[in-house]
Amino acid sequence: MALEKFQVGLVQMSASPDPAKNLARAIDFVRQAASRGAQIVCLPELFQTQYFCQREDASLFDLAEPIPGPTTQKLSDLAKQLKIVLIASLFEKRAAGVYHNTAVLFDTDGALRGLYRKMHIPDDPLYYEKYYFTPGDLGFRAFDTEVGRVGTLVCWDQWYPEGARLTALQGAAILFYPTAIGWHPAEKQEFGTAQHDAWRTIQRSHAIANGVYVGVVNRTGFETGDVMGKSAPGQGLEFWGGSFLCDPFGRVIAEASHDKEEILMGEVDLRLLEETRRNWPFLRDRRIDSYAQITSRMIDP
Repeated sequence: MALEKFQVGLVQMSASPDPAKNLARAIDFVRQAASRGAQIVCLPELFQTQYFCQREDASLFDLAEPIPGPTTQKLSDLAKQLKIVLIASLFEKRAAGVYHNTAVLFDTDGALRGLYRKMHIPDDPLYYEKYYFTPGDLGFRAFDTEVGRVGTLVCWDQWYPEGARLTALQGAAILFYPTAIGWHPAEKQEFGTAQHDAWRTIQRSHAIANGVYVGVVNRTGFETGDVMGKSAPGQGLEFWGGSFLCDPFGRVIAEASHDKEEILMGEVDLRLLEETRRNWPFLRDRRIDSYAQITSRMIDP
């Protein structure tokens, strides 16, 4: 049975070149969040390493692990010990030559309640994810946990209203977005404010349009993609932090700085979700008989 209210912890952290150190620090942050009352905790996208997709390098596939595997075992044990729901983004080795950017969700008993494979895969300068990740094939998913029904997507998914809608329609009370997004140093002065504002706005819009809570968990810090003793060419990326939690009307409950590691805490209240949807019944008034063309790439005149 879902709780009427539950506490969310969002871990905004930076990444060093040492995956073992990053995992240990993430575990410590999760423990801190639980000690502050968090019942569900979410880590940033691919938190175990610096953001390695800044370059295309076949040797970096060695970073991937199977699920279940060594890291998921540690996270499972942690969730069980702390009696929390835990969401983490991992580089999944599914088979030889098939790798995914995958969010795993552990319940309070440590059980792997489900996984979500990132559906939208970007290919931009210093975000060369199509080289590494096979697009997800599990669809958009919501999962029942001891805390409540939740959904998770990953980073680039956050720009697509379709993913948020399809997850919300499965009954998720909150959508989590583990994220790794930042500024190109050469673009920050001219475009940085607008880029961050667009990112914040689109995710608040998911909350409003679907009457759900949204939790966005970004990393912070400057990175050159230093992994396995080698950095990516170029000027690196400045991850802009700014993690936040907003309510079903898009109001920001908690928000992190751009440049500090932080644990954000906030409450999900299903009564507020119900009240918001009663007064702004967007799901009720959808014209589901008129949306068939949404599956088209473009609509010709």
